[in-house]
Amino acid sequence: MNNEDPPFQITTSILSLSQQIYRELGVLAGAKIEVPPIKLRRLSSIVTIQASLAIEGNTLSLDQVTALLDGKRVIGPEKDILEANNAIKAYKDLNIFNPLSIKDLLLAHRILMESLVEVPGSFRSGSVGIAKEGAITHVAPPADRVPHLMRSLFNFLAAKNELSWLIKASVFHYELEFIHPFSDGNGRIGRLWQQLILIQEDPVFAFIPIEAIIRQNQAEYYKVLAECDRQGNATLFIEFSLKQILDALQKYSLEATPTVHDADSRLQFAKNKIVKHWFARVDYMNIHKEISSASASRDLAHGVVSGLLQKRGEKNQVRYRFV
Repeated sequence: MNNEDPPFQITTSILSLSQQIYRELGVLAGAKIEVPPIKLRRLSSIVTIQASLAIEGNTLSLDQVTALLDGKRVIGPEKDILEANNAIKAYKDLNIFNPLSIKDLLLAHRILMESLVEVPGSFRSGSVGIAKEGAITHVAPPADRVPHLMRSLFNFLAAKNELSWLIKASVFHYELEFIHPFSDGNGRIGRLWQQLILIQEDPVFAFIPIEAIIRQNQAEYYKVLAECDRQGNATLFIEFSLKQILDALQKYSLEATPTVHDADSRLQFAKNKIVKHWFARVDYMNIHKEISSASASRDLAHGVVSGLLQKRGEKNQVRYRFV
């Protein structure tokens, strides 16, 4: 680590939790339940939004957030409804955000905090302290240090290839709360960005409401943040965060069911596995080892006809790419 890297240690607990998470991801991949049905994806999004806002004191229920998502009128505090509508917009398509881009972080904050703060999408210009139960528990770095600290944090994300995205997501979440770069909305943007970083580890994290687990352990969440501030490093928060991730994965495994039964679902599963490059039929069969070469050919032909795939070459030189 260089002098500007966030301070933390890799403990035996962190290593053990990481191994358990990778084991759980392997089980999910093997069972081919990585691509959940639309109903489950929708529910996950609702739970994520409601839980993340509830941590910040929003009073809307799951039913009320669902109604807002459906464009229905909801009776409740105006501020709470505005927060929920903003969050729905932010979580609508996570693919528009690059987790390694400060510009995209500011865009996400602008969407989340539109009409809630004076200058959404901009770093704070004044000092800030975090109060709990009438006492100041954390004094954030001076405002003129925020741009440099955030650049260093994003450099850490991009450069530390020897670290897993699991660990980097947890470190980023803690460091963003420590820096407190915005006048308001730091908690919800921190949790959103942690999810974006986790998706770099495995696409399944787009559908797993880790925020709901944090919500259930909210007191410990704030306690660990405060203790990390006292110790001056993110180690305890990494351990806490990995526990929440593992818990959320295990719950997801129990709720999800296999969905890869036909050409469409097999193609969608493969799309999440194959990076945006040209691939051959054999690459597709390496993902779906249970199907024959004839079935693989039919799947790929279906993908081309449906517009999901591009095709080039002839005979044994045929290659495909997801659109």
